[in-house]
Amino acid sequence: MQDYWRETMKLAQAMRHQLHAEPELTWQETATAGRIREALTTLDIPWRPCADTGTVARLNQSGARAPHIALRGDIDALPINEQTDKDWASRHPGCMHACGHDGHTATLLAAARWLKHCEQQLPGPVTLLFQPAEEGGHGARRMIEEGALEGVDEIYGWHNWPALPFGKLVCPDDLVMCGNGTFIITLTGIGGHASQPELCRDPVLAASAVVIALQQIVSRRLAPQQTAVVSVTSIEAPSQPTVIPQQAVLEGSIRVPDRATRDRVNQLINEISRQTAQSYGVDCDVKILPRYDATINHPEQAARVRNLWQQEFGTDALDRLIALPIMASEDFHYYLQQIPAPLP
Repeated sequence: MQDYWRETMKLAQAMRHQLHAEPELTWQETATAGRIREALTTLDIPWRPCADTGTVARLNQSGARAPHIALRGDIDALPINEQTDKDWASRHPGCMHACGHDGHTATLLAAARWLKHCEQQLPGPVTLLFQPAEEGGHGARRMIEEGALEGVDEIYGWHNWPALPFGKLVCPDDLVMCGNGTFIITLTGIGGHASQPELCRDPVLAASAVVIALQQIVSRRLAPQQTAVVSVTSIEAPSQPTVIPQQAVLEGSIRVPDRATRDRVNQLINEISRQTAQSYGVDCDVKILPRYDATINHPEQAARVRNLWQQEFGTDALDRLIALPIMASEDFHYYLQQIPAPLP
């Protein structure tokens, strides 16, 4: 058994390197899905396509009475240029597994191999979900719509987090990762020559003021005990050194623990942006794009994960230093809203 386990880990590492070198963006994971399905076929694990590039595989479907467990791994990459010298660095310009989904996929395939080897000992059915489009594409929602959770009683997933020491686990009973959203603020003024600012209505100056004003939402408009982030991440106002442009566009992201906080933050982004723009004599259009809800674990399943982890790796294997909730976001919340499921 130990030799089989070591061989499984070696194969998983090779698969992770292969996936990392050949990343694919959200809803474009065709080759990735092909590798996953080929591996499952080799293992003699039945599978079916789901949500285009997603895959649902089943183990031990012979009527065992224990709860039906699902395990989920996401498979898509991010639109980022990789700047490493690793042998397995991305060979696709503008695309990189920068969020660890290559590791999630390789880990789930390793679990598939091990579970297949031990299939006769499984107390209940197991479903494996290889999910596309986690990076903003709502892939979990699409998987659920296409029946990925049919018959499943509990689902378990994990999110690799390099800030944690190796071997440590974080799996609280409740909020583990925040919800998110994005915004686009378009400021339209009157362009002209830089030597005659009095004839212009400068959107760049207004945009600068909006950026500063939005930073007061968390520090002055929300209670200090309230968890939230408002980040302006992009300013675009193409022009020339002697030309005041007509338009400036701000983009950014929010992180919130619940829908009530999301609604409040979005309201303040809208109000503050419009009122600040008005004081500079420019027009303002605000688009709010809600994305994912917060990821909130179910206590019973989260406790089970913690207990099993400590049995395997010791009582000190739970990390108690990392600040929670983690402000990143995950579409695993779609599963959580359907059935009990923790996300370590």
